[in-house]
Amino acid sequence: MNYISHPSAIIDPGAQIGDGTRIWHFCHLMPGAIVGERCTIGQNVFIDNNVMVGNGCKIQNNVSLYNGVVLEDDVFIGPSVVFTNVINPRAFIERKSEFRATIVARGASIGANVTIVCGVRIGEYALIGAGAVITKDVPDYALVVGNPGRIIGQVDKEGNRVRPL
Repeated sequence: MNYISHPSAIIDPGAQIGDGTRIWHFCHLMPGAIVGERCTIGQNVFIDNNVMVGNGCKIQNNVSLYNGVVLEDDVFIGPSVVFTNVINPRAFIERKSEFRATIVARGASIGANVTIVCGVRIGEYALIGAGAVITKDVPDYALVVGNPGRIIGQVDKEGNRVRPL
């Protein structure tokens, strides 16, 4: 075990955690969770079964990664980002067979309080502004803001705005 976890974190047997990862207060990693190397998992993060977190990711406080979410390497997830995994949930209907995968590609950054509707792909090095609602795929290097999310420009690999629309 070459990772660090706070004593209040719950890491279920079977969860896979890479070297150098740090897991903070009140986190819960389910048995089928896979977390890469050198990640930072902030306070009160839930990582479900069938979730893959790549190397070098940073997940800020109060984020739940539900079944089917994939974060590629070097992804930043801001505080209180909301992921979904069913398009039309009902408390009285089980729709686990209808989960839709959400892919956040290498180097993408998602700002605080963003909501991501399941089944989308957020492109490499894309930057999603705080509070946006993502309902469709986001191209590589896109700068997206608003509700619904709309592309307002492009960013470079470091996240600097390089071109407005």
